[in-house]
Amino acid sequence: MPAALFPLFVDLRDRPILVVGGGAVAWRKVTALVDAGALVRVGAPALEPRLAQLAAQGRITHLRGPFEPAWLDGVWLATAATDDPAVNRAVADAGAARRVWVNAVDDVAACSAHVPARIERGPLQIAISSGGGAPMLARHLRERLETQLDDGLGALAALLSRERQRVRARLPDLAARRRFFDAVLAGPVPDLLRSGAALTAQRAFDRTLNDAADAAGETAARGRVALVGAGPGDAGLLTLRALRLLNEADVILHDRLVSDDVLALARRDAERIGVGKQAGGAHTPQSAIHALMIEHALAGKRVVRLKGGDGFVFGRGGEELEALRAHGIDYEVVPGITAALACGAYAGIPLTHRDHAQSVRLVTAHCRDSDDALDWAALAQDRQTLAFYMGVAGLDRVRDRLLAHGRGADTPFALVENGSRPDQRVVVGTLQELPDLAAAHGVQSPALLVVGEVAALATSLHWFGAAPLGPAALPDAMTADAVAAPDAALAEAA
Repeated sequence: MPAALFPLFVDLRDRPILVVGGGAVAWRKVTALVDAGALVRVGAPALEPRLAQLAAQGRITHLRGPFEPAWLDGVWLATAATDDPAVNRAVADAGAARRVWVNAVDDVAACSAHVPARIERGPLQIAISSGGGAPMLARHLRERLETQLDDGLGALAALLSRERQRVRARLPDLAARRRFFDAVLAGPVPDLLRSGAALTAQRAFDRTLNDAADAAGETAARGRVALVGAGPGDAGLLTLRALRLLNEADVILHDRLVSDDVLALARRDAERIGVGKQAGGAHTPQSAIHALMIEHALAGKRVVRLKGGDGFVFGRGGEELEALRAHGIDYEVVPGITAALACGAYAGIPLTHRDHAQSVRLVTAHCRDSDDALDWAALAQDRQTLAFYMGVAGLDRVRDRLLAHGRGADTPFALVENGSRPDQRVVVGTLQELPDLAAAHGVQSPALLVVGEVAALATSLHWFGAAPLGPAALPDAMTADAVAAPDAALAEAA
């Protein structure tokens, strides 16, 4: 797998740049470099007519003859643009020896720098790179974006750049500036510039700035908190409202189970604070989470409390809203796809089915005030689906309690580990085998347990990831005796 590239825009004005090659490919590279203000040196035995004209006009310097490593002395960047792979590789090797970035045309392995496909709207530039591996894809995306991004963006970028220092002077507080720019971009200014009404757009910009400065001068803006459900892990399942809030947030308080893919969608400069809870490991008390939300909101920050799944399904969302309301802090709630729905869907398990289950129970085995406050007799009834939010702790206890209260030993179960994520695994079997199969397959948290007839459908309806694992996939050392039904534990559980 190729190394990840770091995107970077560089200022080439008045800096010596070398292009090796004198043909049509070199011409394309040279024109872009000249437009960027670089001092371009072109090394080649001869130049094609357009390059020769630039040299005659004094706009480029021609280094005549075959490539010499000394040409790289003192340059900031080099491009190997000949039709001879050996020459291009020689340029790359000489550049590496001198710590000069080299772009070698059509030779990805020789490149230490890549030139992206670009879209330009005034001072605004959008660069697209495939790391040199799929240039046609980059060009295709550029062509699509060219039709979608109007010329008004250039005027908007120019306006924001021109007014940057004035905005900083009027709004020294970073949070206030962010709110101001959000208001400008969501207001009439972009549409006015798009239609060519530059003077009216400037007036609208000035009014918005004056309003923001007046508000900041009267009182420090009061922050707010958004309780956002991050879903099960697949970033594609995030709601549009959640995505917008992540891009507006000043502070993100996130759970341990929030995936890296979801966090990658958040604003880059937002402060991120992990407040995860893990059985037997690092633990952030709920009171500390309340204190963090309140502290940052009272400081005028826009806070996103980002919770795995949905904050109102075993996520203590209600407790957090009570704490915010007690301190007079504004809040909103954005639901997420809870684990039972996501894991069921991605494992091919319909939680209800008219032939098998007419109800669903969402259960947590981690009770607040008691080790066993669950109505096991009700949970053990047939023709219902049980979804246990409990990871993999206490599976033997769940098995024993259900069997002791009358649930059949042959009742299907499915354990969905890392539901909706690329490393999702599903383990299926019967209730009596539950803890042994989980141990044999090394199931780890996060995992959701589904118990009921519908769990058996995972075998025939699975569509995401690998096929479910069951007793047939056990190691050879695991015999039928090792997954036998429990014995005296049933009587104790009753």
